Amino acid sequence: MAFQSNWPDYWRRLREALLNPSVDTGQLDRAVREARTRQPLPVLWLIGKTQAGKTSIVRALTGSDATEIGNGFQPCTRTARFYDFPAEAPVVRFLDTRGLGEVAYDPSEDIDYCEQQAHLLFGVMKVADVRQDAVYTVLRAVRRRHPEWPVLIAQTGLHELYPPDGVHIQPYPYQQEPWPPTVPSNLSRALRAQRDRLGTLPGSAPVHWVAVDLTLPEDGWEPVNYGLEALWDAIEVVSALGLQAMLRGDSGVRDVYERAAHPHIVGHALAAGGIGALPLVDLVGVPAVQANLLRVLAKLYQQDWDVQRVSEFLGLLGAGIGVGYIARLLGREVVKLIPGWGQTVGVVWGATMSGATTYALGKAAAYYFANRQGGGAPDAEILRRIYAEALVTGTRILKELPSSAPHEISSRREKD
Repeated sequence: MAFQSNWPDYWRRLREALLNPSVDTGQLDRAVREARTRQPLPVLWLIGKTQAGKTSIVRALTGSDATEIGNGFQPCTRTARFYDFPAEAPVVRFLDTRGLGEVAYDPSEDIDYCEQQAHLLFGVMKVADVRQDAVYTVLRAVRRRHPEWPVLIAQTGLHELYPPDGVHIQPYPYQQEPWPPTVPSNLSRALRAQRDRLGTLPGSAPVHWVAVDLTLPEDGWEPVNYGLEALWDAIEVVSALGLQAMLRGDSGVRDVYERAAHPHIVGHALAAGGIGALPLVDLVGVPAVQANLLRVLAKLYQQDWDVQRVSEFLGLLGAGIGVGYIARLLGREVVKLIPGWGQTVGVVWGATMSGATTYALGKAAAYYFANRQGGGAPDAEILRRIYAEALVTGTRILKELPSSAPHEISSRREKD
């Protein structure tokens, strides 16, 4: 059969597209920006004083280190700034309004800008800091203008009010009141005082409080991200943004490397899906995104990504998956190369298939790099099964993600 005899040439084309995508970077950047207008980044607006623990929250939610976050924040107004994660193909944006409570700082301009962008209103207060009036003022003003917006407030730095030799209380006791007597009295009073001081916000949307202590390993507190699961639970209740699926992964995520890889995979899948919906970069655009993803994953796993590795990876995937890749992703332009198919098959590659295929390639590559990192030989059958399962999972994730726009802050509980 002509198709079978020409298969090595098609596979070579695919390998070269993944290793050295030929695409005008300016055109690709424009396509990604346009894709973002179709699927905007979910934006978490962090409202809190300097040193309240906002960076610690970003670190705990994303798994980034503090240095990366500090270098990653970019100014968007005079004092407000944003952090996109992951930087090269983001799935979420954090907005930080700095300077609240500082002398001679009028936050009105910055507040107005952030208010136009936000999907989730996120207050942050250090529990030992009793002077939170600047934060309360902003929360009340925003809720007067948007009474339907739910609010999530994290109370941070619990250990600062522990007695000498105090430790984190297990199991985590703060999700239901009244709190047990094991909670130190000073801490209990401070937590309650901040909540009472805010009072009832305008509007009827819920206000969710979460007590957390998000520290670094060298700080000596175990666990380092105390209360993180409660924080994730509150985010899922308050918002319908699907952040946990994008940032944390599914139940199959096994180790720290795979967890770190997951948001990169989702971010590139979203970018590929957006490009796949546009008649702009066509044959080279999506492979360019995928090539960048595989390079990012190789760097994360500290592995080489060269012609030898590309060839081995694609060889393990096998011809059957290659046919599916070409049919699903590269669509009509590649199908025209296949004798007997070009004039009879009209394959239109769309956003979901472009994104899902990218997601599947990323998950398969994560397995491949993890085995190479450990000095083992990747099993072709397992790799192909991971790809097939991830294709289904990726399709579901992409279909379930909300098409959010600013001001569409909503409560999952109210939706249900």
